[in-house]
Amino acid sequence: MFLIDDILLAPLKGVIFIGKKINEVIDREMSDEGSIKEQLMALQLKFEMDEIDEETYDQREDDLLKRLENIRNEKQKNQ
Repeated sequence: MFLIDDILLAPLKGVIFIGKKINEVIDREMSDEGSIKEQLMALQLKFEMDEIDEETYDQREDDLLKRLENIRNEKQKNQ
């Protein structure tokens, strides 16, 4: 009985495993200071190359700086 259950549930377990891995990558990406700094530099480059307007730049920069501040606050709380 358990063998049949394992066979039938294998695809579901695979999807759950993949979902957990994707969630881990997203959490790491959202809490990585280096990644946010890279995004800030890319944003600044787009602005300097006139690919985005100043309003869009300011809005995205504020979002990224808030994320960076939140990450730093969390790190301080955990120390």
